[in-house]
Amino acid sequence: MSNHAAQVHLGTAPKSRFEAEPAKLDNGHIAPDCAGLNFYEIDPSFRASLRVNMDAAALTHFEPLLQKLGAVAGNELDTLARLVDRNPPVLEPRDRFGRDLDTIVYHPAYREMEKIGFEDFQLHSMCHKSGAHGWAGTAPQAMKYAFQYLFIQSEFGMMCPLSITDATIQVLKTFGSEELKSYLMPKMLAPKLQDLWKGTQFMTERAGGSDVGTLETVARNEDGVWRLYGDKWFASHTDAHIALILARPEGAPEGIKGVAMFALPRYLPDGTRNKYRIVRLKDKLGTKSLASCEIVLEGAEAYLVGRADHGIKQMMEQVNMSRLSHGVRAAGQMRRCYNEAMQVARNRNAFGGKIIDHPLLRRQVMKILVPAEQALALSMMAAKYMDLARVGSEEAAQLIRILTPLVKFRACRDAISAARASMETRGGNGYIEEWVNSRLVRDSHIGVLWEGTSNINAIDVVRRAVGKAKAHTALHTLLLEKVAQLTMLPESFTKRLLRVVNKSFEFISAVAAAPENEHMAREATTAFYNAASAVVLAWESMQAHGEPKKLLISRFVLEHRLEPVDPLEPPNGAWEHDAYAILLADGGDLSTNDAVALVSLPA
Repeated sequence: MSNHAAQVHLGTAPKSRFEAEPAKLDNGHIAPDCAGLNFYEIDPSFRASLRVNMDAAALTHFEPLLQKLGAVAGNELDTLARLVDRNPPVLEPRDRFGRDLDTIVYHPAYREMEKIGFEDFQLHSMCHKSGAHGWAGTAPQAMKYAFQYLFIQSEFGMMCPLSITDATIQVLKTFGSEELKSYLMPKMLAPKLQDLWKGTQFMTERAGGSDVGTLETVARNEDGVWRLYGDKWFASHTDAHIALILARPEGAPEGIKGVAMFALPRYLPDGTRNKYRIVRLKDKLGTKSLASCEIVLEGAEAYLVGRADHGIKQMMEQVNMSRLSHGVRAAGQMRRCYNEAMQVARNRNAFGGKIIDHPLLRRQVMKILVPAEQALALSMMAAKYMDLARVGSEEAAQLIRILTPLVKFRACRDAISAARASMETRGGNGYIEEWVNSRLVRDSHIGVLWEGTSNINAIDVVRRAVGKAKAHTALHTLLLEKVAQLTMLPESFTKRLLRVVNKSFEFISAVAAAPENEHMAREATTAFYNAASAVVLAWESMQAHGEPKKLLISRFVLEHRLEPVDPLEPPNGAWEHDAYAILLADGGDLSTNDAVALVSLPA
């Protein structure tokens, strides 16, 4: 490791879930943050979700690595992320001899984070090659996303290179020629960072972001070699070794059918730089660690991927993988927001006691916990079905088709509110850059922009996943099956679940059937997401290795996100106060019978 990395204090996880050592170093007035905690150990809900969604043998094999990554995320990675956020990459257009090398210079801490993600934990390759981490086959998709969930709690920007390299490998494996795969795959699956070719994708142009059919980049076949000319306006992970890029071959029709996909290498086989320039780094609100730039293509050599008239369709393979990754990232980020809020709530004294004892603060923390649990439940379930879809299950493919944009749409929006609520819980210190809260707020906003805005994802759900693919039928059927299995729950509660499942299904079907109802796409998507999460949370809670506390979260989703409430009528809320005490307690188990009894109480 570098001299810099040797200075990183690894620390040890304290015994209590929400009490870190730094609190002993001051006068006790400033609440600690999550530095020094093991993010896997302090998250029993996550562990329960893995038990429900993962093959037992795989979980047994990978759990020591999850423990290790949880410790790294709360210690070394967290420290490195804070350093890189203050020391973002810098573009050096020329070297001292005046050569146009447009080199991006990174802080040493960034390189250490790359090693953790790409080499130590192999987040980009574990699902593409046998033997990763000693597992006989390729790792389950759910395990990869579990790694992402932990990693993201400390560092958001680095997840773009990790996730998009993973997706680039998948696209090239699926659509690339045998010659192209034989050239690129050994480089992209290399075990050592120094040998590894990382991936990315360039789509956005000034002429169009989400409207990809309007792109202006031109591909010309010159003496049997494809060369690209044009500008790309927002290119993240710009200096990756290979970029999937969209361009219109000369003579191709207008619109999306005329768009082809190419693999753009940064270096040609003879070692020379390809003919494109990085002209400017973007000065972004968040994800400061990640180099996002503008590039100019000046006859850059590229390799055609798949069919020239299927570029958009092929790129959507990568986009959909990234969308699910964004859902997982939002779930992990909200968990960090919750953990940070709880560190304050359990350690900050005000008005004669710990602030966790004050009703308004408890309600505020619950507004972080509930959406975090929703996102975790649906994203982990989607990850499980991704594996089944890859081996040919049509039902799983339909479920992935709708779950991916559904989770991306709602979870990323909820993450913004969670980050703001967590910052407010810490108070004025949360606004200070020395603490993690301001970075969480800044980074949370990118989730509603990358891989499509909220409107684009809602339209994808309603117009395409529902209207064209009819994928909502598969999810509706699955949810009904899960409700039918909840035989331990009171009939009054399962009837409530059935009602919201059927109503949300009817709602989104009606919006998809009538183009004039498109303005309701976001509401319909949100309703279907909330209904699905309420069912999945309840179902998880009743499994043999589930977490009964999730049943209480399911009821919160029902009553605060799905069922009608009179804003002028004061609620009784007696059951909620009991639920707060259980859900916000530091440790402690809840029996299935007690969870069932609690959701049976009147509102």
